[in-house]
Amino acid sequence: MSDPLPPEEAARAAAAKQRFFAISLFRLSGAIILIFGMAISLQRFEFVQGDKAKWMGVIVSTVGFIQFILVPRMLARAFATPKDRP
Repeated sequence: MSDPLPPEEAARAAAAKQRFFAISLFRLSGAIILIFGMAISLQRFEFVQGDKAKWMGVIVSTVGFIQFILVPRMLARAFATPKDRP
């Protein structure tokens, strides 16, 4: 039989799960925003057409791309456990 985790390690494991969930949620929402921006660029919606659709799609896609690629990396760096320094 395995022993339960000590309270300190259980708290760290729960915090790590929450951080992983937050990073995954940002990545998923970035992918959804990116796809939405591409759909706008392809003029799939009636609320924007023509040149405005292309520029709006580029802007929304860029925001989604940044949220998909850069934000999870920045969060992972912020959430990283500091290494002991001599």
